[in-house]
Amino acid sequence: MAFDLRWYQSEAITAIYEYFGRAQGNPLVCVSTGGGKSVIIAAFIQQVMEAWPDQRILVLAHVKEILEQNFDKITAIWPLAPAGVYSAGLNRRDTDSAILFAGIQSVHNKAFDLGAFDLVIVDECHLINAEKDDTMYTGFFHNLKLMNPRVKVIGFSATPYRMKSGLLTEGDNALFDEVVYETDIQRLIDEDFLSPLISKGGKEKIDMAGVRTRTGEFMTKDLEEAVHRNDVTDKAVNEIIHYGKDRKAWLIFCVSVAHAEEVKELLEYEGITTACVHGGTPAAEREQILSDYKAGRIQALTSQGVLTTGFDAPRTDLIALLRPTKSPGLYVQILGRGLRISPQTGKTDCLVLDYGGNVERHGPIDRINVDSIRRKKKGVTGEAPMKECPQCQTFVLAFTRECPDCAYQWPEKPQHEESASGAAVLASQVEAEWHNVDDVHYDLHEKKDKPPSLKVTYRCGFDAYSEWICFEHTGFAQNKAQMWWFKRAGFHAPCPRTVADALDRIKEQQISFVVPSRIQVKPEGRFQRILNYDMSPLPGTPSEWNDNPTARPRQETLKPPGSDDFSAINDELDSWGDALDTVWDQPGETFEDDTIPF
Repeated sequence: MAFDLRWYQSEAITAIYEYFGRAQGNPLVCVSTGGGKSVIIAAFIQQVMEAWPDQRILVLAHVKEILEQNFDKITAIWPLAPAGVYSAGLNRRDTDSAILFAGIQSVHNKAFDLGAFDLVIVDECHLINAEKDDTMYTGFFHNLKLMNPRVKVIGFSATPYRMKSGLLTEGDNALFDEVVYETDIQRLIDEDFLSPLISKGGKEKIDMAGVRTRTGEFMTKDLEEAVHRNDVTDKAVNEIIHYGKDRKAWLIFCVSVAHAEEVKELLEYEGITTACVHGGTPAAEREQILSDYKAGRIQALTSQGVLTTGFDAPRTDLIALLRPTKSPGLYVQILGRGLRISPQTGKTDCLVLDYGGNVERHGPIDRINVDSIRRKKKGVTGEAPMKECPQCQTFVLAFTRECPDCAYQWPEKPQHEESASGAAVLASQVEAEWHNVDDVHYDLHEKKDKPPSLKVTYRCGFDAYSEWICFEHTGFAQNKAQMWWFKRAGFHAPCPRTVADALDRIKEQQISFVVPSRIQVKPEGRFQRILNYDMSPLPGTPSEWNDNPTARPRQETLKPPGSDDFSAINDELDSWGDALDTVWDQPGETFEDDTIPF
């Protein structure tokens, strides 16, 4: 059957071919929950098998729901696919199929029974623990390489990182070599491919002092004690019922099995049709519960330790986190359950009620990406070094407990709440601000093994904001650079092909070049992203000559004397530019050859 891929699904497939055209490692594709990973996997496999029919491809998953979903998708797109399944949970044990969908629990010790493969695709690959040598995945891959040393592995995940080890592409034993594609959650929301997430604020908070951490996560025993102090669970359930009265399908994540059962009983007492699922729920019972929830026969599901990956329920329009987590991956996976669209049920958004301080701890989910994890791994965080006293407005160091001017004492920051947080769950919900531009500097920015870019720094009072224009890059970055140029030079002036050419043409004023009077910027951790420009003239600024650019006084240098006052700021912005260089290096042309590139 004919199947039209979404633009980003096609780009993801192109990125895989582009990678194998230039490298011999294992690529990683990052597609947000609800973005259709199963479609990308199915379409990619079909393309490979139709071009190189003698290949064998293995698709691995850790739960039968994901396995079944991937198998169903390829048979829907390609009914004649030579595909089989090996899964104890699905009661199938095919071994000779050219395309085999298998559960890792079922095949981890049966590599030699299955035979050699040319390509392995791992869905939800963030579950692979490369730090250990005795996992099911590592042992299985070792045996596959014995049969075919050239076997390649492609990873798919919405969260390409682990809580302790960081990015899956970094570390001594990293299985994957490079993130070749990453989707933009906000853009997919804007284009109606994903559902918006919204949050509601609450009034009361509780103290979670004494909750300890073990192996990088909050201890369950301490959490159970915390959620029972001051009747926090009762109060939170009442708020969930209040906010959820007009919503159809609720997912509630709890700190333990006992807590999940307790929340279920509280909801049922209030007349809400509820079920509870956890790791100990019998398989048949769990399957029936999930089927009833997806069909609308159950309004609320409480859970512990499950439903964070591989659970596809588009009708979900309320998610409540009655638990905190230190894992950014788990946080993103949980909220990802609400990203799927559901036109059939009239879903317009998904409400997030966070009682565990997770949004404040991790930030908007569309800003937890490859580069944000890399910065955190290097010790660079988004914590502000200063804070303002709410009583006398004195600025003090962020860790100060008592204001030196008015003796105001900051309360202990709660980590768990009985009322939901009002923090932004998407970066678009963080407000942007406009700043008048006093001066503009243009400089060459170079990074090892990357094409140079044009660094544009806007001085706005005592602040400076920078952006990097990538004329010599490819894909999205180059397209953005062309639009940036045409907006300032007009379409009559050809776009420069190099940064050096751009600098020469700006300096010599061989073109009518306009500059913004204001820029709109938005916080992103420690940095600011420039969103929009106001090109209307503003007297006393470089923009006052926008209506007559040729009358602008000629500058002897693009970087006026005294600009070194901003050297510290520029050094920090350069680190942000390095990160953007990586993000903007988009895939180029697809791989074309008579032989398979794997």
